Amino acid sequence: MAGQRADARRNYALLLAVAEQAVADQGADASLEQIARTAGVGSGTVRRHFPTRHALLEAVFRKRMDTLADRARELAGRPDSPAALLEWLGAVLSFAATTRGVAEALNRGHLADAGEFCASARLSEAGGPLVARAVAGGGLAPGVTIADLLDLITGIALATEHHPDGVDQAKRLLDLTINGVSGPA
Repeated sequence: MAGQRADARRNYALLLAVAEQAVADQGADASLEQIARTAGVGSGTVRRHFPTRHALLEAVFRKRMDTLADRARELAGRPDSPAALLEWLGAVLSFAATTRGVAEALNRGHLADAGEFCASARLSEAGGPLVARAVAGGGLAPGVTIADLLDLITGIALATEHHPDGVDQAKRLLDLTINGVSGPA
């Protein structure tokens, strides 16, 4: 973006601000044409900056994904690796459960083109060391991967997106996932 003309940078910033609001209001399927109209630009301008819906969603959520990645790095040094992993997964779930479109962006991450910023890849990279430490320390079953855990988080967030108490229900489902559903034997 540094090599862009000033008007292109302004358009990008305006489109991103409009898109953030549209996704917050309407979710991952917010109309690209409406975003263009609200920003006062043509749909071609939207497509130049965001060639796919996925690219738009990734741009909308990039800052928060970066914050979650930073948090994973901070937690990686904690001695209780399972607790650190659970704290981070809780933060990811909280974001996905409270911000419309995030779960869908994570779900669509498998469709990202090579070299394109990808929320699920960014979170996988950040959370991978937490998972590796938890597995090595015996606090997580062998064979569990960060991709598995992010798929669970995404599924929980998608399942609770329209629940009246979505965040509480999402946390409850994460607890059930971690603790299991079987009672004492």
